[in-house]
Amino acid sequence: MTTTSSTAAANDALVREFIAAWERRDTDFIVDHFTEDGVYHSMPLTPIVGRDAIRDWVASFAGKPPGRLNVLHQVASDDVVMNERLDSITLNGKLVELPIMGVFEIEDGRIKAWREYFDLGPARAAYEEQS
Repeated sequence: MTTTSSTAAANDALVREFIAAWERRDTDFIVDHFTEDGVYHSMPLTPIVGRDAIRDWVASFAGKPPGRLNVLHQVASDDVVMNERLDSITLNGKLVELPIMGVFEIEDGRIKAWREYFDLGPARAAYEEQS
């Protein structure tokens, strides 16, 4: 029998709410759920460090079509949540489906670090000119 602590359950809910906030472009919710020194690191790119920098980055998505972030699997513990997602996003006017593995380190009910692992190939392909 598997048991889940109340902290793990709260962390699971936090990340699910966080993902939903991305779909509705809720910048305040997203940023407020990071620690002051939080980090977002999309592994192929440079890390974004600190709540102010994260706010600037999240705000840069305003006016862009929201995507659908479909959580396929998610596991949570007292300090880590991991999920496998299929993000359907529009890049350069093209629908791109991006398989992503996300790791969230949680500290006192906030995201301390969020790392995402994915192949940039599908995103790059959206920007290549068609022959």
